[in-house]
Amino acid sequence: MADTKCTGDHSIHICEFAKQEKFEIIKGVTGAPAAICTNCGRVANGKENLCSPVLFSEILKDGVYLSR
Repeated sequence: MADTKCTGDHSIHICEFAKQEKFEIIKGVTGAPAAICTNCGRVANGKENLCSPVLFSEILKDGVYLSR
């Protein structure tokens, strides 16, 4: 796996919520996933809750990102 990176406020990322066992918050930010973390593969409703997010709409069929 490539080196991991984190963008934004890590305190509101799903991985941090999981460490703190804040599962109700996780349920609230994952009900309608629109983005995936390229570090861990978790999905969320938006990019703000992921360390290295890519919107599903930015991913081409061959896995290439339109933008980052």
